[in-house]
Amino acid sequence: MRNGNGARDAVIISGWRTPFGKRGGQFSGLHPVEMLSFTLKALIERTGINPELVEDVIGGCVGQVGEQALNVTRSAWLDAGLPESTPATTVDRQCGSGLQAIQFAAQGVMAGGYDLVVACGVENMSRVPLGSQVSPDHSPMTQAVRDRYHVEHFNQAIGAEMIAKKWGLSRAALDEYSARSHARAATATAKGWLAQEIVPVPINGGAVEHDQGIRPETSVEKLATLKPAFEGLELLTAGNSSQISDGAGAVLIASRQKAEELGLQPRARFVQFTQVGSDPVMMLTGPIPATRRVLQRAGLSTQDIDLFEVNEAFAPVCLAWQEELGVGVDRLNVNGGAIALGHPLGASGVRLVLTALNELERRDGHYALTAICEGGGMANASIIERLD
Repeated sequence: MRNGNGARDAVIISGWRTPFGKRGGQFSGLHPVEMLSFTLKALIERTGINPELVEDVIGGCVGQVGEQALNVTRSAWLDAGLPESTPATTVDRQCGSGLQAIQFAAQGVMAGGYDLVVACGVENMSRVPLGSQVSPDHSPMTQAVRDRYHVEHFNQAIGAEMIAKKWGLSRAALDEYSARSHARAATATAKGWLAQEIVPVPINGGAVEHDQGIRPETSVEKLATLKPAFEGLELLTAGNSSQISDGAGAVLIASRQKAEELGLQPRARFVQFTQVGSDPVMMLTGPIPATRRVLQRAGLSTQDIDLFEVNEAFAPVCLAWQEELGVGVDRLNVNGGAIALGHPLGASGVRLVLTALNELERRDGHYALTAICEGGGMANASIIERLD
């Protein structure tokens, strides 16, 4: 079945994720392959599909070294005991890797290359710490790049501080935003809204059922007592930044025709996608042009979108995005974001889509837009439409 542009529809059947664990928390003893394997197995079991029909598995992961090296997505599929005949690949678009995996999968369906495909993502940052793939003796930054941008390395916290100062954002505004993220995530957890996207993970005779980083007691006053996260910064603290986390997630994507053939109920269709590059020093402003471009491509405006999920890498990212796009807090990250829930890099884009989908259904909404900033000055964005 083709949409009005002549392309085939790519639809979301379902998806789930693990709870997001705190660094050094309950998931620090789990191999990242096991984390993703658990999610993939849950996806297959809960949708009831024959795994031999899955034509490809596309996963996002940033730290592709050590336990996450050598195509962690393929290792996870095999670890789950799923068919050897299904191939897999792992992509790295920094923090947007999981969303990029979803976009590649959906684009493959729309182009006729797939009928049934799994998109997923994983990052266990307790076991493969941020920056593990960078060696001090073998820097990925050449002298030409250093000369072009007058830096020794790209630092996201410095970029976030630059954004805060460029947009005139005060420390109080950053902390207020962050406190709201925790409050919203705590409410969404207490009311069971986030449970719709989470598969409890059995650990030590029990089960981890909720995201571990949420602090319901957090307040602007408590956040104001935190010192800057890095020397030389004034505004950025651990409290108004995303949390280093462990997690995995997976989504089943199909052509509408294949879904009908298999008796699967499509929950949403992909409307449009985009990727952009941005200043690699400030680095985190990409969601602004990505949002504008994906809306333009879809022929929509911000007023047409019911919900926005913009990754909370740092509070200034979302506040600057709000100022530029004119979107109120009532439609942005309504169940909290990475500041409260955590940011396991390769899995975060998957969470954005799952949260948007479930909340669209809960609110009987129509369109949701997801966007995420990425290291090195990039961003990607997508729009989904809920189906009845």
